[in-house]
Amino acid sequence: MTDAAPRARRSDATRAAILRAARERFAADGYDRATIRAIAADANIDPSMVMRYYGNKEGLFAAAAEFDLRLPELAGVPTGRLGEVLVRHFLDRWEGDETLAALLRAASTNPGAAERMRAIFADQLGAAVARFGTDPATTARRAGLVASQILGLAFTRYIVGLPPMVDAEPAELVAWVAPTLQRYLTGPVPGTP
Repeated sequence: MTDAAPRARRSDATRAAILRAARERFAADGYDRATIRAIAADANIDPSMVMRYYGNKEGLFAAAAEFDLRLPELAGVPTGRLGEVLVRHFLDRWEGDETLAALLRAASTNPGAAERMRAIFADQLGAAVARFGTDPATTARRAGLVASQILGLAFTRYIVGLPPMVDAEPAELVAWVAPTLQRYLTGPVPGTP
């Protein structure tokens, strides 16, 4: 019998220690101030081990990011207000938590972070859209279109800092974006009668 199993267990334990330290460090310091060196020190390992398992800070953040969109229960929302409720909810989430902005920033350059972002939106938003009764054949497309608007809004407002988007009050953004989300959520499928 080889010692592969004990090595695998040590590897799993090392990964778990790194992720635990990363979550704590990102929560305490934020994405920008957290460093690989500090995370490695917190995990009592050499920084090269963090790089070995996660490649870079973006990859580590993507693996460590536990993000719940905390979507509202849409089944109880009047059908005509779904877009408004979602835009307002997402603006509140983005304004109150830098984790999602950091993940979006990382997703633009890191495949692991991009995959994490895809999973968050596909799983959580897709499930929310399905619960309020869309045709199952169009649920994924509708959720993807909603995500495209929400992520575009977030990117221009919180990452790029496009002045017209940054300067707009949340209520104004809700008024502009909600009708588009509403159409994505409840409008007819293009090309169907």
